[in-house]
Amino acid sequence: MALPTVAFIGRPNVGKSTIFNRIAGDRISIVEDTPGVTRDRIYSHGEWLATKYAMIDTGGIQISDAPFSTQIKNQAEIAIDEADVIVFIVSGKEGLTADDEQVAKILYRSDKPVVLAVNKVDNPESREDIYEFYSLGFGDPMPISGVHGLGLGDLLDKVVEKFPKNEGTPENDDIRFSIIGRPNVGKSSLVNAILGEDRVIVSNIAGTTRDAIDTRFEADGMKFTMVDTAGIRKRGKVYENTERYSVMRAMKAIDQSDVILFVMNAEEGIREQDKKVAGYAHEAGKAIITVVNKWDTLKKTNHTQQDFETLIRNEFQYMAYSPIIFVSAVTKQRIEKLPALIKQVYDNHEKRVQSSALNDVIMDAVSVHPTPTVNGKRLRIYYATQVKSGPPTFVVFVNNPDLMHFSYVRFLENQIRDNFDFTGTPIKIIKRSRK
Repeated sequence: MALPTVAFIGRPNVGKSTIFNRIAGDRISIVEDTPGVTRDRIYSHGEWLATKYAMIDTGGIQISDAPFSTQIKNQAEIAIDEADVIVFIVSGKEGLTADDEQVAKILYRSDKPVVLAVNKVDNPESREDIYEFYSLGFGDPMPISGVHGLGLGDLLDKVVEKFPKNEGTPENDDIRFSIIGRPNVGKSSLVNAILGEDRVIVSNIAGTTRDAIDTRFEADGMKFTMVDTAGIRKRGKVYENTERYSVMRAMKAIDQSDVILFVMNAEEGIREQDKKVAGYAHEAGKAIITVVNKWDTLKKTNHTQQDFETLIRNEFQYMAYSPIIFVSAVTKQRIEKLPALIKQVYDNHEKRVQSSALNDVIMDAVSVHPTPTVNGKRLRIYYATQVKSGPPTFVVFVNNPDLMHFSYVRFLENQIRDNFDFTGTPIKIIKRSRK
């Protein structure tokens, strides 16, 4: 099921990014005391009281002619359209402004649930500053402090209450995969090649696909649901109205998928945007297949494929687990191999390993490569177990997690991969004290 989405909306410099980062648990958005720093939508995930949701941070809406103000307003309106609940943030320190009233008018037209949050209420004395915001017409203003984290729990309680109720739409048992990549790498042509029919408009003009289109089909006795997403564009270049949903829907498609086909263009090689696109799927913990399309257009030698694969491995070292397949959507070269490969990486993504077998591997690894000593203290590994799949996640119980350096975690991951087939899926190792 799609995650509910929260958008943080408000004029510039009211603290949207600070609140977004506090809830996300990381400094994802740039935070500066300068209006207009966040110029486009930034995405993350949150969880409150066992409810998971997606979040969108936005540039501030303002009515002045300051640089980028029109584009920022467009970005915020896109976020409003995509959101299930809107958190309208104002500043208690600066009081009600004309820009706040302008934002309110936009929110009235959206007909979306709105929670009004008065930020920068950093002490009890300043709580009286919230009353003038009743005039905006969004019910009780909620005093919060993004810097100190005050009131955010109450704010999230109210947000979660307003999420749409899950009506229990039954899920099918299809393997769900998304086709992602920057524009003009041939995603739509790949869809048609997999389906064997022209189901999606194909054009040489970058960005023809605007929406995500779900298509169910069977291949080799297996059932799949395929999502063709609009090309993920560089931040700062998604302002045009014709692109208004493409990025967000691609992100949502990744979140809702089991397997990702990350498509590259063999003619153009690796671009910086390819790394950003693949990075989001990797960070989401999805099984990933790297698909090099338009392979038929290259003049080849005996080493062309090997050299291209080496280049990919060097540029995408964090995705060493991802199998690489060279295809041509036009000539159908190797297209028939995709369903079985998708099934393989899906099975690995959902795989569970018995604790006894896992611990045999861990202990053998420790005997071959003894645990390190830090400041006279040696790391001791007691026990390991798999706690979840999708992606496979393992907890390693130790005497002191601080003694377990990243390099040793990577060593254990490599040992697990050498003994169990986790091709196509990331795996996570969590270090935890036995106490």
